[in-house]
Amino acid sequence: MAVRHRVIKADPAAVWDVLADGHRYADWVVGTGVSRPKHGHWPRRDAAIEYEIRLGPFRLGNQTVVRHCREGTLLELEIMAGFLGTARFSIELREWGQHCLVIVDEHPLQGAGGALHNTGVEALIQMRHRSMLARLARCCEDGAGRREPSAGQAPAEGTGHA
Repeated sequence: MAVRHRVIKADPAAVWDVLADGHRYADWVVGTGVSRPKHGHWPRRDAAIEYEIRLGPFRLGNQTVVRHCREGTLLELEIMAGFLGTARFSIELREWGQHCLVIVDEHPLQGAGGALHNTGVEALIQMRHRSMLARLARCCEDGAGRREPSAGQAPAEGTGHA
């Protein structure tokens, strides 16, 4: 079971701000390239973003779709990875004193990922989650979660709240 957690030394609202910005997906999700809106308003239900995954010399176009969103506390996503299949990815935020407890849970749904899922794959997912949570913490701690648009860049669509 690919469940992992981490206490992030930031207010849950700061963590949510990062998750609710579809343009920042690649900042915290390991292996993804630049993310951009595909349709809808992230993180509202059925909104999607697209991005590339790099596997050595190969680049795969993927998309992630919001399946369930409880503003500020829960984001459930379906990751669509082409021939690799789909996966359910859930990220839950809980107030933990003055900080935020982040719990991630990922499971394959369909395709090759589900058929090939075993303890070895599970170990790789755990390592990926450890790195991903560290990246999310860097994005959120010390006020870094509240990113302002750079000069000439419009605010990201779907930032803030659903």
